[in-house]
Amino acid sequence: MRDLHELTALEQAQAIRDRVVSPVELTRHYLDRIEQIDPRVGAYVTVTAERALEQAGRLQENLPDGPLAGVPIPVKDLNLVKDVPIMFGSATYRDFVAPVDDTVVERLREAGTVMIGKTATPEFGLPCYTETDVSPPTRSPWDTERSAGGSSGGAAAAVAAGLAPAAQGSDGAGSIRIPASVCGLFGIKPTRGRISFAPIIPDLAGLSTNGPIARTVADAAALLDVMAHNVPGDLYLAPPAEGTFLAHAGREPGRLRIARFADPVVPGAEVDPAVLAAYEEASVTLAGLGHEVVDIARPYGPDLVPQFVTMWYAFACMHPVADDQTGRLRPITAWLRERGFATPAPAFLQAQAALQLATRGALAVTDAYDAVLTPTVTQPPRPLGWFEDVADPEETFERMTRFAAFPAIYNVSGQPAVNLPLHWTADGLPIGVMLGGRIGGEATLISLSAQVEAARGGFWGERRPPVW
Repeated sequence: MRDLHELTALEQAQAIRDRVVSPVELTRHYLDRIEQIDPRVGAYVTVTAERALEQAGRLQENLPDGPLAGVPIPVKDLNLVKDVPIMFGSATYRDFVAPVDDTVVERLREAGTVMIGKTATPEFGLPCYTETDVSPPTRSPWDTERSAGGSSGGAAAAVAAGLAPAAQGSDGAGSIRIPASVCGLFGIKPTRGRISFAPIIPDLAGLSTNGPIARTVADAAALLDVMAHNVPGDLYLAPPAEGTFLAHAGREPGRLRIARFADPVVPGAEVDPAVLAAYEEASVTLAGLGHEVVDIARPYGPDLVPQFVTMWYAFACMHPVADDQTGRLRPITAWLRERGFATPAPAFLQAQAALQLATRGALAVTDAYDAVLTPTVTQPPRPLGWFEDVADPEETFERMTRFAAFPAIYNVSGQPAVNLPLHWTADGLPIGVMLGGRIGGEATLISLSAQVEAARGGFWGERRPPVW
């Protein structure tokens, strides 16, 4: 058999069911790799080795049904795991221990996955890079001098480095798709309301959602099946799915109409030629599979960027920080919160209303198509420190918005979107492309993505990151 970390998550689960390997053996394998490799990557902020081995031991005696039972799946350090420290990427929460589980964590446990640790995230999940004051910077396994992205940077780095077969992440403005792009992974931002944030984290404007990150479409689909749920009190409910998402990874999508555009909504954002090459390569691949690929005008205008920024300022204030701890905030966080606390409630409501109005118009255009192709980010993976290598936090924020100029439109609209890892530069750096779908259309995106993956002989082929 191949090395355990070479197997997909679904193959690992099958090996456990076939008694080729035990949950304890698989968990030890990943814990050993984390100890050896993670100092070079910075994927984990907390490793729960003893807890994971105890959990794996119980599964060895009583393995539940399910496609991922016995498989290690880490949890992002923005999500609560009862009795495990959670820092939200912030030194202001260094001594905080989660009092309860998030319900998505309960779902992962009920499915028989093993929680091997908490993956790194930037402070309060706000930046699109993972560099904090509570753990080493999170590096891309493809080039450890470059950022793994954010805010699910630790989750993506763990999967790309073979320190987890798949991972739970979350996405409020591209936070699954951005690190999936720069780490060469398949990531799904589900439809708004597909996965509950209960019991504590509020839905509010519905920008953020949990979602899976994996090396293969089928692994991500299986993890989405595990994570999908709602509880009473959720503000949003996604349309019911037909069957399992994993089943759709094995179905042909049929001939689809796919729109495309590469004009970023953010003023001043320029799409790098390498990113455009990835976008064109994806277009050729999709057309070669028999799909109709149609150019459309950008469905959102740049006048909406200030409205989104107003909301981002306000959401930066959601985590309470004691007065005697504010000096421990990172400069970009303090800058965002200062503007958030200065935002009047009417301005916030007006911004949300403007975004909803724009979404109604945009969906009238995009719903005519089965999927929409764009770049995921505007540039290849950035060097460590690049976002903050400027004079002030405002310029850091400008760099963030120009780099991540495409993903947030789907957080605004609530549509599902995925990152496809289809392109690598001559220097071996991954560049993803994004497919957005109709509300409730994850199944179509999964079927289409699996078709592309199969046509390419797998996203990675024989390619592996240097740390692998």
